[in-house]
Amino acid sequence: MSATPPGPIGDPLFGNGRQYAADPFSFMRACADSYGDVVRFDLGPRETYMLTNPTDIERVLVSEAERYRKPQFGDDAMNTLLGEGLLLSEGETWQRQRKLANPSFHNRRIGALAGPMVDHTRSQLADWADGEVVDIQLEVARLTVKIIVSAMLGADITDEEVKTVQENLEPLGARFEPDPRRFLIPNWVPTRENREFAAAVDTLESVIDGIVERRTGTERDPAVDPAGPDGTAVRGPPGDPEGDVPMDLLSVLLRARDRGEQTDANLRDELVTMLLAGHDTTALALTYTFYLLSNHPEARARVEREAEAATGGGRTADDATAAGTPTAADVREMTYTERVLNESMRLYPPVYTLFREPKLDVKLGGYRIPEGAALMCPQWVVHRSPRWYDDPDTFDPGRWTPERRSRRPRFSYFPFGGGPRHCIGKSFSLLEAKLILAEVCSRYELEYEGPELSLRGSLTMHPDHPVPMRIRER
Repeated sequence: MSATPPGPIGDPLFGNGRQYAADPFSFMRACADSYGDVVRFDLGPRETYMLTNPTDIERVLVSEAERYRKPQFGDDAMNTLLGEGLLLSEGETWQRQRKLANPSFHNRRIGALAGPMVDHTRSQLADWADGEVVDIQLEVARLTVKIIVSAMLGADITDEEVKTVQENLEPLGARFEPDPRRFLIPNWVPTRENREFAAAVDTLESVIDGIVERRTGTERDPAVDPAGPDGTAVRGPPGDPEGDVPMDLLSVLLRARDRGEQTDANLRDELVTMLLAGHDTTALALTYTFYLLSNHPEARARVEREAEAATGGGRTADDATAAGTPTAADVREMTYTERVLNESMRLYPPVYTLFREPKLDVKLGGYRIPEGAALMCPQWVVHRSPRWYDDPDTFDPGRWTPERRSRRPRFSYFPFGGGPRHCIGKSFSLLEAKLILAEVCSRYELEYEGPELSLRGSLTMHPDHPVPMRIRER
């Protein structure tokens, strides 16, 4: 195997951690531009190798996935928050949890959730007024929280609970912003940041516990599943005398708990993971899409035309579905809107980097990567590489025509990861995003009235400021 990959020289104590923390996005791109496909640097105490060639990334995520695991960073904050939910669990635990969750994300069930998604969207839009300014990031996050709780927990969440969730996302996110000094301070030290993080986790878990308490005892009642009969025609376990059962994730997990296959801790970990991951990434994708459409009126006009067609073009009242209510079949026709979403997630991937850890020494890009090192697969860098995209910082939905897309390597674009641990909610998220765009863009134009977009890194990539949009009725 070859020598150590090239990379920037860091400080004796913090390595390159301070450079990364100051601006992770510029740092990663500068490293890729200067050092090539495999770059070595130190993030505090951790030796890190950044991969930017789609061939290497495909090996790590797909063809040789069994050689890698999710890394441990010596900071138990992530475990405190997500425990052994799908994002962090490994081995048999992950396989069991993924198998339990799969029916909740079956394509048939996801398609049947279009109606409830539209209902939640229309309910929220009823509060909008022509000419007012809203923070679109907060607005879509409030909406996606309601949708994920309804769709996957089979429950309604109160406005007060939504407010509680949103108020506690800031201290949660702040705990995962890059900071090279953090490894020097144990989590048990009662710093202000540690206290705020612990309090936010406790509050979030109390919201989850309240939902579980309301739902306990209803896990075999098909009426609780918002997907309805078309999405719940899944038989229960072999020999189950009650036949059809609801397939929302919380019902599935409650029944597994009854069979002794889940503990209360397992259940809470999965629900916290689902609540956070299931709403945040979609809300961010929509935030960046509305921002880009505001700055590109020709693209916005094409999305508006597709939105009008999906929400009422040519429908009659005796259609099988209610006139004007878009379905999963309708949004499949929104091909240009899908290209806009793809381009938005290329430029602003909500998950901007993935990490893996080799279980043994491996060879990637001609270099030896030692067991236990951190492997970084950065969507932010690969998605904006001039090797795969002409004018990579330019918004161009035309990149996503079948012909142009086929010219690029598969893992030149991977907003949802890939391989056995790809995002289980990909289809759910894309359907939700297109339905929300259809409802909003058929009625309103949103005009961005904020500063030049600035970003900060945490578990996901967030705007570093409010995202004010003025609402104009069309």
